[in-house]
Amino acid sequence: METVVSGIRPTGLLHLGNYFGALRNFIKMQEEANCFFFIADYHSLTTHPKGSELNTNIKNVLIDYLAAGLDPDKATLYVQSDVPETTELYLLLNMIAYLGELERCVSFKDKARKQPDNVNAGLLTYPVLQAADVLLHHADKVPVGKDQQQHLEMARDFAQRFNHIYETEYFKLPVAYNFGNELVKIPGLDGSLKMSKSDNESSCVYLSDPPETIRKKVMKAVSDSGPTEPNQEKPQAIENLFQLMKAVSAPETLNFFDEQYNTCQIRYGDMKKQLAADIIAFTEPIYARILELRSNPDYLSRVAQRGAEKARESASKTVREVREIIGVRSL
Repeated sequence: METVVSGIRPTGLLHLGNYFGALRNFIKMQEEANCFFFIADYHSLTTHPKGSELNTNIKNVLIDYLAAGLDPDKATLYVQSDVPETTELYLLLNMIAYLGELERCVSFKDKARKQPDNVNAGLLTYPVLQAADVLLHHADKVPVGKDQQQHLEMARDFAQRFNHIYETEYFKLPVAYNFGNELVKIPGLDGSLKMSKSDNESSCVYLSDPPETIRKKVMKAVSDSGPTEPNQEKPQAIENLFQLMKAVSAPETLNFFDEQYNTCQIRYGDMKKQLAADIIAFTEPIYARILELRSNPDYLSRVAQRGAEKARESASKTVREVREIIGVRSL
């Protein structure tokens, strides 16, 4: 059975873009692979979040993961900082990661531009920590977006370099898994191409949004005065509404409004009302489960503890063997 490893930074609540972009596919993958899904709280420290905020975000992401359908009986679901072996392997891999390659990393240069007053060492060695996350469990595949592909290539480089330096074939070279045609890109309600809370909170529909909040957000979605010619090309903001409807509505609903648009009869108010109703119906079971989990902190603690124990079984074996290969042994 193949091993799959993936993490998400606890930077806030999960939204429909997260669900269709990864979570839905994770739910399928847990049925057919040995999956490790972790909440990457150490990674988020590069932006210096407040302690109370970080802790709340970790809990919220865990709740959203579980509510969306990840099963702790089928996958290993854990918090990164609950597995201390992660940081030890991170330290050991730093010894074979070179300054030049880390400085050339596109994401480092991008982050350094965006936060010039906080170019910390953790930001520079971010790819090494990601490599530790992946190599710790000997991943065969790593689900990655386009912005993370370079990091995975660096993880492969570190694995290959370790094998070469210590004359072993210990680490696998993990490959990217991008879900192919199964990946659905969810646009924002503000007319942007991607639903992203970093750009505009109001453009996101969160899995934990109550129905009335969803309704208000969708009714405020960007639109225009309507088409002036039959079969007119849709502007980006209008195409976004149709893409959202394609994700959550019945085909006949989508076809009806598409026909209304192409014949210049569309009423965006009616379309938004229907879209809001369909999003609410789609997220209702997830939202109900979120409310249930929020009221059961003991269960969340058990899930996190069990996930950490399962992850450490794999992680401690890896670190023990890596120490042996390197020659770090007790006298």
